[in-house]
Amino acid sequence: MSGLTTKGVERAKPGRHADGKGLYLLVTESRAMSWVLRVQVGGRRRDIGLGSIAALSLAEARDKAGELRKVAKQGRDPIAARDKGKIETPTFAKAVEACHAARAPGWKSRHAEAFLASLKLHAYPRIARLQVDSIDGDDIVAVLSPLWHQKPAAARKLRQRINTVLDYAKGRQWRPVGAPRDGLRPLLSKQAKPGNFAAMPYHEVPAFVGDLRAKSQTMGRIALAFAVLTAARSGEVRSAKWSHIDFDAKTWTRPASLMKGAEQHVVTLSPAAIAVLKQAAKLRTTLADCLVFPGSGDRPMSDMTLLKIVKADGRGFSVHGFRAAFRTWAAEKMPTVPEAVAEAALAHVVPDAVVRAYQRSKFLEMRQTLLDAWGDYVDGRSHVLSLVR
Repeated sequence: MSGLTTKGVERAKPGRHADGKGLYLLVTESRAMSWVLRVQVGGRRRDIGLGSIAALSLAEARDKAGELRKVAKQGRDPIAARDKGKIETPTFAKAVEACHAARAPGWKSRHAEAFLASLKLHAYPRIARLQVDSIDGDDIVAVLSPLWHQKPAAARKLRQRINTVLDYAKGRQWRPVGAPRDGLRPLLSKQAKPGNFAAMPYHEVPAFVGDLRAKSQTMGRIALAFAVLTAARSGEVRSAKWSHIDFDAKTWTRPASLMKGAEQHVVTLSPAAIAVLKQAAKLRTTLADCLVFPGSGDRPMSDMTLLKIVKADGRGFSVHGFRAAFRTWAAEKMPTVPEAVAEAALAHVVPDAVVRAYQRSKFLEMRQTLLDAWGDYVDGRSHVLSLVR
């Protein structure tokens, strides 16, 4: 039975007075009174202050002590649990903003933008206003379900971004645990195994580009033609600036910030690619450095702009698939081209020892010859060249 009463607390003399189950009332010589809980945490005895009697009545002190004893028995930190009430727990939307502000300086700009955009589009409608410590597996499944099979890759990225926010919230002591990873597996059905990007057969590419050029020349169509001719990724083309282009050297130097491998990459430009750039230059509205293929308002063009043009073909091909078409063409129609040259043209990682084996100047020259031949092929002037190994 408890050892203290309300009247006993009011009349307590200086010293330590036991209430039972580790709860004590401390009274100083100056009659200041406060509650202390003594518990075992990790095999070590600890005294945890609960507050003054002005803040907690005897009944409230017993309730608080009971809660913290349970926390200690579960192997968690009772002090952190005690202080949790002093930390204002934000909503999921506020946690996203805080997480983004803390983590974005270490991310590429496009990743930082995509992080916010995807959460605002897909997660906010369902969980933006929920307290971040209340979000559980069911809430996350509700966000992911509409995308899980329709857009599996996007759903997986969204799940990773929600996990990042919830893990950050745990670190800030806004929730007791991180993201519920294992608990989601039984709640989400298995996704179909992802396949490769749908690639147009290379022998159809000349006709496709010819049809593209026969239509009115929009910035999107010009950018897509450039992507095909340079075998570049969509994002690299859409982020290209005029300062990256050297017409005299016939090169497009892509800075590390734009590259998937985070290393600067030089693309050799074929006459066909240069002709496309000159088309884009006719639509240029300023002499200042700017995007080569701007979207509306001189902002970067959406990835959907190029994809819609390809999808209009009606066969489900992707923009990225033109890189595969180029690689297959190089293997089948340019059999004497060293594999490393074709891989380097795609900005794939090539061991430096391989590059040294050909000498850097010779290696770049071979890449130029390969992309010139691809440009001729796409333009309908097909011929097979032999590159000396």
